[in-house]
Amino acid sequence: MSWGTELWDQFDNLEKHTQSGIDFVEKYTKFVKERSEIELNYARQIRNLSKKYQPKKKEEDENKYTWCRAFHSTLNELNDYAGQHELIAENMMSQIIAELTRYAQEIKTERKSHFHDGRKAQQQIEASWKQLESCKRKFERDCKEADRAQQYFEKMDADINVTKADVEKARQQAQMRHQMASDSKNEYSSYLQKFNQEQNEHYYTIIPNIFQKIQAMEENRIERMGESLKTFAEVDRQILPIIGKCLDGITQVAESIEPKNDSSQVIESYKSGFEPPGDVEFEDYGQAMKRTVSETSLTNSRSDNKADRSSKGKSKTLWPFIKKNKGSNPEDFSHLPPEQRRKKLQAKIDDINKDIQKEMDQRDALTKMKEVYIKNPQMGDPNSVDPRLAEIAHNIEKLQAEAQKFEGWLAEVEGRMPTKSDPPRRLSALYETQNSTPPTTNNNNCAQDRESPDGSYTEEPSSEVQSKVQPETAESGDEFDDPDEEMLPTIGTCKALYQFEGVNEGTISVTEGELLYVIEEDKGDGWTRVRRNEEEEGYVPTSYVEVFLDSNAKDVFSWRSVYLSEDS
Repeated sequence: MSWGTELWDQFDNLEKHTQSGIDFVEKYTKFVKERSEIELNYARQIRNLSKKYQPKKKEEDENKYTWCRAFHSTLNELNDYAGQHELIAENMMSQIIAELTRYAQEIKTERKSHFHDGRKAQQQIEASWKQLESCKRKFERDCKEADRAQQYFEKMDADINVTKADVEKARQQAQMRHQMASDSKNEYSSYLQKFNQEQNEHYYTIIPNIFQKIQAMEENRIERMGESLKTFAEVDRQILPIIGKCLDGITQVAESIEPKNDSSQVIESYKSGFEPPGDVEFEDYGQAMKRTVSETSLTNSRSDNKADRSSKGKSKTLWPFIKKNKGSNPEDFSHLPPEQRRKKLQAKIDDINKDIQKEMDQRDALTKMKEVYIKNPQMGDPNSVDPRLAEIAHNIEKLQAEAQKFEGWLAEVEGRMPTKSDPPRRLSALYETQNSTPPTTNNNNCAQDRESPDGSYTEEPSSEVQSKVQPETAESGDEFDDPDEEMLPTIGTCKALYQFEGVNEGTISVTEGELLYVIEEDKGDGWTRVRRNEEEEGYVPTSYVEVFLDSNAKDVFSWRSVYLSEDS
């Protein structure tokens, strides 16, 4: 069915109908926009909920339990779940809202054009009808004037008192009026034929073509609405598999909960290492004033020398019945039961070892820098590195002494105290393998000789390691930055893995996670030349950055190396 043939006289109704169709598109667009906002708000609330229940720092110890890890994994899956709802909102914005907004503007312009053509055609046919009516009225008027002129001539011709000249004048007037009526008749007939032709073309060609275009526009709008509704469903359907994976992940972590393992972890977490107290012996108060006190009551039989301290006011043998000190905890963790104390000491030793390793890495990097300065004085003064090397050496000494102190406490807890003839057994692995000058220990200050008044163990460093780096001298060369030197091209980028304080000449300070440009690759000396901007550039340790070279970086670097070698 065609609108042009069936609705030829419904121009105004079609105009209203098509306008309501455009209003519906805008209404649906607003609906999808509000739906996307709901998805965004929901995703934001889910993320906030997941963040709210993320473990705090003080709750990190709970991660050893499978039920705790399962809940934390559930929070992570929930965070991914929120991300999928954000994706729904994003896809609705790009695939539906943006498209319909653009299409609504297009259809408004197209509709305006079609109805403008329709109004123009309507105005033309109305103007032609008015012209036809004007010709018709003129013809009618001329016919009446001709009839009156004819009647007047006949009256004058019958009157015998009228002169012949007057009769002739009346006759000529009547002939003239008849001629005018005849001309008006011909004009009316001609314009009537023209109007009928225009009217036929208007209602059977022009209007049907315009209405056909409007019909096609409306059908296209309806089709686009169907496609948008389908996209509305597909946007949701696309994320269902990923949401299913999130839910599967929650199910899997729920199935990974192991009650038996968690029960064992409770033992591991709270085991004190004490033996249960023995039987309480009967004390006979019936004997004369001599009262015997059981030395086996509530005692720890693990070490004989502990019994000698049983008379002290704060004996560790009564641990299960001693209230915990709510004040500051001692450095050697002596406020903890033996087993828990051992774990804390071991963790502290591991942390110190990591710090020692970091300091040694910095020392190695600075040593390589100094070697580069010695070989290439124009890059910097070798002596400028010495203060930092001395500071690092002092830090290593301090950390190694601290590690030795905690090793002594750990040896005490494990019942493996070092003797006067034996060095400490659990020296730091980093200290044993990487330091060429191990510290000397004064065995006269062994752990057994230092007991705190409350029965806890205290340790002071017996001696300090004396390993100072002797500054090397070298001639001071040119400045690092030559204003006449051509700026090197970038050959890639890098990301700082650690913070580095470039306090020496020729180096540059970087912060962890910072992105920089690489302008010269590591030549084997452990240093990479980087640039922050056009005015800041320098060397950083290669081990402190992750380098991403461009595809042609190696060719550029090789050319630069040849250029520098020839120039030198």
